[in-house]
Amino acid sequence: MTRGEGLSTLRILVVNWQDRENPQGGGAETHLHEIFGRLAARGHRITLLASGWRGAPPRAELDGIRVHRTGGRYTFSLAAPRYFRRHLEGEGWDVVVEDLNKVPLFTPFWTATPVALVVHHLFGATAFHEASFPVAAATWLLERPIPRVFASTPTVAVSESTRQDLARRGMDPALIEVIPNGMDLSSLVPSRGPRYEEPTVVYLGRLKRYKGVDLILRAVARLRAEGLPVRFLVGGRGDHEPALRTLAGQLQLGEAVRFLGFVSEEQKRELFQRAWVHALTSPKEGWGIANLEAAACGTATVASDAPGLRDSVVDGVTGLLVPHGDVGVLARALGRVLGDAELRDRLGRQARGFAERFSWDASAQATEAFLTRVVRSSRRD
Repeated sequence: MTRGEGLSTLRILVVNWQDRENPQGGGAETHLHEIFGRLAARGHRITLLASGWRGAPPRAELDGIRVHRTGGRYTFSLAAPRYFRRHLEGEGWDVVVEDLNKVPLFTPFWTATPVALVVHHLFGATAFHEASFPVAAATWLLERPIPRVFASTPTVAVSESTRQDLARRGMDPALIEVIPNGMDLSSLVPSRGPRYEEPTVVYLGRLKRYKGVDLILRAVARLRAEGLPVRFLVGGRGDHEPALRTLAGQLQLGEAVRFLGFVSEEQKRELFQRAWVHALTSPKEGWGIANLEAAACGTATVASDAPGLRDSVVDGVTGLLVPHGDVGVLARALGRVLGDAELRDRLGRQARGFAERFSWDASAQATEAFLTRVVRSSRRD
């Protein structure tokens, strides 16, 4: 990635609930480090204010980013503004980037420095599918003021679905720019070797209730009851794993499902390359980066026809979209891909071609140009 003509070094403070070393980290943290790590390599001064966890060092340097940690998963929203005022406010930032992941931190109330917003997705009513009622209600209520607090804030949405969601909530569409996630196209490539011998569905991601992995388990059970010897590999960790294991037992899936726990990048690549089909059935995502990672490896995805997922799967071209929550339709879609080698190969080839349109370098370059415009506009004002 070459540096744009006339761009000066920016002092950027990013505020996000977590960094990529946090055990609870996921796609939003991958996005943060891929983008801002590249900006750090281009000479920009990047500092991240994030939450900590038990045993976490208060300071770190990751990907050229200075990381300050304060508070914890449930206290960060209170600890972060205090830490900012005591330790970071006087460092002469050109722009503060609020990376909105989970609930807003309302950084425009903290600082007179220009603020830019990065939005993956908002939970809305889906919060009630994941958290206890008090936590879900608090999340829902905290999202309500976003259009007022950030009314004049230049914003990046990671997908067109997220941009539309923000506009429906009352934010100015003219201030929202879509910069999609990227991926490592040099590492995530189709394999020249064979796929698994057995028809294999794979899921890779956090094991959270809202991810809808239970729907895939039920669909696999239906297919096996119909005589298709399909197996299901589940990669990732999360607090919903015990419930999923219990459900797998109730469905009498036995050895047909394997919970792999944490998987390395190398293992992830192999799983995507060798799977017959990838599945992701959450009701809402910012982008669905796993869909693109599977696509880069030449593997089609069956996904819920839901915000974010319909941005990263082209129905009938790179995979199949199904109504969210309809296990029967999901099972039929998975069975269609698993049972038709010609369809699998065609979707896989087209998926790789689609994935090649996205790279972290391009996303970082677009983000750099966006932030430069934000800073220049604030100086003119």
